[in-house]
Amino acid sequence: MAGIGFELRHLLRKNTLTSIVQAYTYAGVIGSGPWVFSIIGILMVGVFSVSVVVPTWLVTQFQTSVTYLVACSLILTGPVQLAFTRFVSDRLFLKQDESVLPNLHGLLLIVMGTASALGTLALFVALPGQSLVYRMLMLAGFALMCGVWVLTVLLSGLKHYRAVAALFALTYVLIVVLSLPLRYWGLEGLLASFVLGHVLLLAGMWVLVLRSFPLQKRWIAFDFKQRSMVFPALIAVGLLYNLAIWADKFMFWFFPPTSQQIIGGLRASLIYDLPVFLSYLSIIPGMAVFLVRIETDFVEYYDKFFDAVRGGGSLDYIQSMRNEMVYAIQAGLGEIAKIQTLAVLVTFVAGPGVLRLLDISQLYLPLLQVQVVGAGLQVGVMAVLNVFFYLDQRRTVLMLCALMLGLNIVFTAITLMLGAAFYGYGFCLSMLITLCVGLHKLSRELDRLEYKTFMLQ
Repeated sequence: MAGIGFELRHLLRKNTLTSIVQAYTYAGVIGSGPWVFSIIGILMVGVFSVSVVVPTWLVTQFQTSVTYLVACSLILTGPVQLAFTRFVSDRLFLKQDESVLPNLHGLLLIVMGTASALGTLALFVALPGQSLVYRMLMLAGFALMCGVWVLTVLLSGLKHYRAVAALFALTYVLIVVLSLPLRYWGLEGLLASFVLGHVLLLAGMWVLVLRSFPLQKRWIAFDFKQRSMVFPALIAVGLLYNLAIWADKFMFWFFPPTSQQIIGGLRASLIYDLPVFLSYLSIIPGMAVFLVRIETDFVEYYDKFFDAVRGGGSLDYIQSMRNEMVYAIQAGLGEIAKIQTLAVLVTFVAGPGVLRLLDISQLYLPLLQVQVVGAGLQVGVMAVLNVFFYLDQRRTVLMLCALMLGLNIVFTAITLMLGAAFYGYGFCLSMLITLCVGLHKLSRELDRLEYKTFMLQ
């Protein structure tokens, strides 16, 4: 599968300052583009609508509704994202490309059908008394988001990063544009713009898949459900990782002293949500470094190492490639640490000014600083998990995700009990401990790589 690595390596080989800047900018946009466009798009809808939508509380209801759609759709589709990506990867390796599209249709039927059933139940449990139009739009948005995440992960696995980022950009520009005339219909109008935009996004992604896998005689198949093609560890990892990322948010949303009811049974934490949003913008440089290092240096030596193993290369050459692979990992993690440390320092210096610019109370500053540190540590965790995936250490990834979830729940609960001065430390500490454990296990795994490659097969 041709990927972004080819383009990044081509830029870096020029060895000029301009080419290096281009490579990292390209990686930052590709790696972080979808969620950055999503966040900015939803905020822009709110900014343009505040002066028109009366009461302005409806804008908050819209943003909260979208946040729940994103969170719940990610958690619901988490179990199938990695498992289906592995299924597609195996089919491509076995030259069975014709089976990909029918099975994608089968998965989408199951996922969107399940989303519709659970969403219908949620309409009566979480949104009683709301207008029929609002509840139908929420149901449609939930089903569409579930389909979008399945296709996003598939296309990312196929290394169509640029196309995915471009589609997200186009979609959220359209959502902002549509919200301008639709905002006069209040909450339902804003939500309608979101749903219409995601209809376009889902259709555009499906067209991209069609370009890679043309239509076959079979329109739908469920081969991915066969026992031999199911990877329970990947299913569990997908669920636990998404739960771990959202656990502290849900706890703040439903802890009465830190939250308030927004619409129906949907709650939000005004004291916690805004610093979390701002902190995630700080990881864009770290994501760029992560993508460049993984897709260039590490992947290059990873391929050479296993090609030498399969092709009967000399032991000296195999050990040399293993050493280069280890050095690439160390260099990549070191660069991520440097760039995220810089992001933390910038936040500490510029944070007060940014809050004043956004007309936000300075009381948010300590929580923002802690969240920036936690978000930076999360980038490190993602890098470590990614390396373990390359090494096919699914059980180790599963253990780390379970550890991250458990620590986030326990530490967040403790900080909620301790009071406002400790908010955010639960997430930050859970990421720190998970990263330390992951680095320790990665070091041991790399030390035993040749032994496990040759002796345990």
